Amino acid sequence: MRPLLIIKTGVTVPEIAERRGDFEDWIATGMGLESASLRVVRVDVGEPLPDPRQHSGVVVTGSSAMVSHREPWSEATGGWLVRAISAGTPILGICYGHQLLAQALGGDVAPNPKGREIGTVTVTLAQAAASDPLLGGLPPRFPGQASHVESVLRLPAEAVPLASTRLDPYHAFRAGARAWGIQFHPEFDADIVRRYLHARRAQVADEGLDVEALLADTTETATAASVLHRFASLLEP
Repeated sequence: MRPLLIIKTGVTVPEIAERRGDFEDWIATGMGLESASLRVVRVDVGEPLPDPRQHSGVVVTGSSAMVSHREPWSEATGGWLVRAISAGTPILGICYGHQLLAQALGGDVAPNPKGREIGTVTVTLAQAAASDPLLGGLPPRFPGQASHVESVLRLPAEAVPLASTRLDPYHAFRAGARAWGIQFHPEFDADIVRRYLHARRAQVADEGLDVEALLADTTETATAASVLHRFASLLEP
């Protein structure tokens, strides 16, 4: 099989990386892939993107950057994603990747007027998800891990909404036949989310959120995590 391309748009919190690794490590583990089956490109530091047809699929990671800032590397990556969709490459955008995919296709991304979403949240599937190749067959509601300030506020015209949360009406969508954006983090486990809450305790508290309550409510999210294995099954040889 051709390698999976992981487009890395940023890095995790340093103290988390030191103990647990980074986005690409968690994604590879969740998909059950060995390092030899992966290619990681750091677009945020200027590494060039290859021809999408050289890869079995693409995963776009999260980031502490903001899609709405439209940094040159981010805009270039968005254009590349549009071309990859046209090439028929399976794509999974996670968090920042979800937002970038939506913006590149004509949607709107900005800070969520309802505020930061962090911790274990309840993901509610839309009716269209029942027949979706990636999310079909999952429970109508399940817990997922989240950590984001910006959200997709308007979907691209042709996108199919697939899920929502209390604060985020467009928590997942599909564009075309084989490109998905998901706002929740299927690669995060409860320990990683707790570490994010500790690392961002001051900001979260300043925004009026109860950090201790969020920590207490953080749970494992096996159903959300299964999305990575599901996407792996959709990769092309």
